[in-house]
Amino acid sequence: MSKPFDMELFLAGVLTGSHATRQRHLRQAKAIQSAISERWQRDTPWAWQRKHLAWFLNHHLNRHSESTRYYYLLTVQLLTHRLEKSWGFNH
Repeated sequence: MSKPFDMELFLAGVLTGSHATRQRHLRQAKAIQSAISERWQRDTPWAWQRKHLAWFLNHHLNRHSESTRYYYLLTVQLLTHRLEKSWGFNH
């Protein structure tokens, strides 16, 4: 049995800001991971492609408020930075 992916450890090097901001990014990153895992069975960010994050932002969050989508976009940008990818996403 494999250990569950530790999102906190994954983001530890790029998380900055207040404690509340870091906790929000972690909570949102785990929600992103859960949604992508459920939809595509891709459990870790290393297995994700740009289309997975674009789907999350454009379709999974389509009924959420503009401010919620903005905060998730910030978390996606943090994940992208950690993955060392140059993926861009529209706001």
